[in-house]
Amino acid sequence: MNSVQTRSAERALSGGTWLIVCGAMLYSILTVTPLMAAHTKDDWDWTAPILPLVVDAAVVIVVKLDDVLARLGGHGGKWPVVLRWMTGLMTLALNTADSALKSDLVGVAVHAVAPLLLIVTAETSLAYRRAIAHAVAALEAEQKAERERREQAARERAEKAREQVREEREHAARLVREQSEHEAALAREQAEREERQRREEREFMAAREAAERAERERREREREQREHEAAIRERQERERAERERAALLERGPAAGKLPEDEARRIVAAAFAAGLSVRQAAELCGWSVGWVSQRYADHREPATGTRADLAIAGQ
Repeated sequence: MNSVQTRSAERALSGGTWLIVCGAMLYSILTVTPLMAAHTKDDWDWTAPILPLVVDAAVVIVVKLDDVLARLGGHGGKWPVVLRWMTGLMTLALNTADSALKSDLVGVAVHAVAPLLLIVTAETSLAYRRAIAHAVAALEAEQKAERERREQAARERAEKAREQVREEREHAARLVREQSEHEAALAREQAEREERQRREEREFMAAREAAERAERERREREREQREHEAAIRERQERERAERERAALLERGPAAGKLPEDEARRIVAAAFAAGLSVRQAAELCGWSVGWVSQRYADHREPATGTRADLAIAGQ
């Protein structure tokens, strides 16, 4: 039997006992109250339920305390036994007195059922509780012994485990030490290889940087040379364009209407030199209106640039 079954049995015993006690008390009050009222003065009829209540209260006290003592494994001595039997016999006497006075044997037997059942239930429940307490104590002792055996076995296993762990730690420490020495040797070799590799990389990077620097310097010199040559060509182009414009303007007034290409070059040169429209018309031999139109074209930035390039290209 385990603790769950024990608690279930105790609850069933306690519930049944209190059910019988409460039923017997109610039956006793209903049976004894008319008897007490019949043997009490009319002015004191209201006191009739007091005596069965007092007797039944003593029964409740006995049952409850017996329950507590049985759970604790104690014994109250002889007086609880006296009180238990005295209250039981009083309840029996009070319940059967009315029928006994009337010589009603059937009534005596019927009214004796509840008190006798209460007396036997009280004694039986006490015996059951003590038996359950002894069984629980024996079960707890057995469980305690089992726990102690398990704890002893667990301690032995723990000791063996600690010994095994200590041996494994020593073995692991030896392996770690050997592994550390091996790794240290490998690390030194790796460090030496990495140092050589870094040194070679530094030398390679230094050589590459020197080559790149020399290449950049060469490209810079070539770029400066190209820029210088481009500046010289540009200056030469401007000087040539200036000479051409000067030559076109120094030709003087045209004897007749010059070809359109040549006239356009003269107008462009005149516009660049800041000559008036009339002067440009005299130089090219074309009308003032046509020259004005060409001047208007040259006043536009893009057109003016194209005109200067056209003159420079000629």
